[in-house]
Amino acid sequence: MLDFDPNTVSVPNGHFIDGTLVTECGDTLSVRRPSDNHVYADLPIASAEMVDRAVLSAQRAFETSDWASGAPRHRARIMRRWADLMEANREELAKLEALGSTRPIKDVLAVDLPYGADSIRFFAEWADKLGGDVAATRSDHLGLVIAEPYGVVACIAPWNFPITQALTKIGPALAAGNAVVLKPSEMTPFSAVRLAELAIEAGMPPGILNVVQGTGAVTGDAMCRHPLVGKISFTGSTHTGAAIMAASAESGVKPLTLELGGKSPQLVFADVPDLGRVARAISNSILGNAGQVCVAGSRLVVQRKVQDQLLDRLIALAKDVRPGPTWRSDTSFAPIISTPQLDRIDGIVRRTIAEGAEAVIGGRRVMSIQDGAFYEPTILTGASSQMEAVREEVFGPVLTVQSFDDEEEGLTLADHPVYGLAAGVYTGDVSKALRAVRTIKAGTVWVNRYGRTADYIIPTGGYKSSGIGKDLGRQAVEANMRLKSALIDFAA
Repeated sequence: MLDFDPNTVSVPNGHFIDGTLVTECGDTLSVRRPSDNHVYADLPIASAEMVDRAVLSAQRAFETSDWASGAPRHRARIMRRWADLMEANREELAKLEALGSTRPIKDVLAVDLPYGADSIRFFAEWADKLGGDVAATRSDHLGLVIAEPYGVVACIAPWNFPITQALTKIGPALAAGNAVVLKPSEMTPFSAVRLAELAIEAGMPPGILNVVQGTGAVTGDAMCRHPLVGKISFTGSTHTGAAIMAASAESGVKPLTLELGGKSPQLVFADVPDLGRVARAISNSILGNAGQVCVAGSRLVVQRKVQDQLLDRLIALAKDVRPGPTWRSDTSFAPIISTPQLDRIDGIVRRTIAEGAEAVIGGRRVMSIQDGAFYEPTILTGASSQMEAVREEVFGPVLTVQSFDDEEEGLTLADHPVYGLAAGVYTGDVSKALRAVRTIKAGTVWVNRYGRTADYIIPTGGYKSSGIGKDLGRQAVEANMRLKSALIDFAA
């Protein structure tokens, strides 16, 4: 039985610095469970001084331990042991994750933890694969291109998939030989601390992975401005990403990997061979985690002749969800992360309806589940590209619908003036699919499917204001290394 009592879960509340839980408190922040709006912890906010302590610990560990200077296979072994410990402690981690996040317990156990542990194993295998190159030059010269870690990497993770998002940032940085200071979201802070404790148990030197808690405005800003931070990795909103770029530039130029907002289209042509399969893919993409997914397929762009058939199937699937607390195994539809975010979603929907769209299903809060933040699956038809729900990232279970007649019109509607994170294309014509892949300005395009899988080798990241750089893949590890050139003259 996966169900658990949320009031019996003990949380490791504090920062994790130099291998130790630090419970020193200054200012604190109340942390609420989205499933019932209950305050279950008061989180310490790391001041600039506490961030400095964590960064100095990371820098010291980078310089004095053998994490970067020793054999790469050694850190790979530690990372694999760490992944094994995640699986051995899966029930404890799953309860911590489900307790205060939007992730139902069964999804954490079946998806998030296996995905996160395997991502660490994937990145561990890159530890001794990316050392550099011997450059072609004169026969009496030796040209070297040497790949080296930055030193300290600041990772700022989002709240929507706390474990997996943290690990896909930490993993490539550690594999490249860096030390890490991680700030999890202040809304989902505690699983990160337990992961750091397990890293020490696996043999990771103290200080190589530190965790600081707090808000973006205080803790995150201090991390971005710290002179010893060599690189920043962030996932979150485009607005916050721009603020991080500004803070890092004002305090010294730092490279960044940013996965930012999305407004991803689902482009459906009338020649799809299986409309039911398409409906399931689209439904999963917007209802999974209640639409709180960076790559959520939130804009349906459908050829007019199959629009009604597809909508009938999508409405039926939307009616089939079971909202409930994240600690219940029968929950199939997640809460919204907070009441303010719920209000934001509802405001966008209401204003879009006022602009002329129609909610054929949903368009309101779910009122019957304790005091939790739940929003009904919502489909808005009659949408135009100027309407707010089409333009702005809603980050909730809201699907807008636009129709088209020919391929050119469909591709035009699929384009977004601001975002370019991901897209889905559904067609039985391979030539049409490849034209769409080439035309759509997005970092990832899925054809006849939608959503990420455990293919860690495929990098992810956006075009336009959806980000800079790539998470996952070889490219993620390379982004955590800098290149040094050397030219040696034998004649000397």
